Amino acid sequence: MKKCASYIIFTLLLAAIACACSDRFDVRQSYEFEVTYLPVPKKLKVGETIEIRCQLERSGYYTNTAYRFRYFQSDGEGELRMGGSEPFLPNDYYDLTKESFSFYYTSRSDEQQTIDIYFFDDSGNSCVLSFQFNSDNTEEEEL
Repeated sequence: MKKCASYIIFTLLLAAIACACSDRFDVRQSYEFEVTYLPVPKKLKVGETIEIRCQLERSGYYTNTAYRFRYFQSDGEGELRMGGSEPFLPNDYYDLTKESFSFYYTSRSDEQQTIDIYFFDDSGNSCVLSFQFNSDNTEEEEL
């Protein structure tokens, strides 16, 4: 009887080890994502600031994922910032700490302006937002 019980325990232990080593369990630490935003104006006056409201949309959730961004301005001149921060420097990396956030872009040019904001996670996934603004040279009507 003891031999039979030992055999059953040994078989159960072996089955437990085999299940633990199975590759059927997928613990993912990397998920694709995108950044969505609300519509923004197409024309800006020099010195005008617009808000770009954004939302980080994840296809899955892993707690330890870190997100960063950087931006490039290929045409025109302007400043990009978040809240009361100093203007971001083009090509530098910055941490993204919230899933809902706003950028503020201020036009510093009376010509067409193009900015690209690149987002990255620490697993190599990325996405980009591109904005193009035309100069609004119309004079405001006086009442």
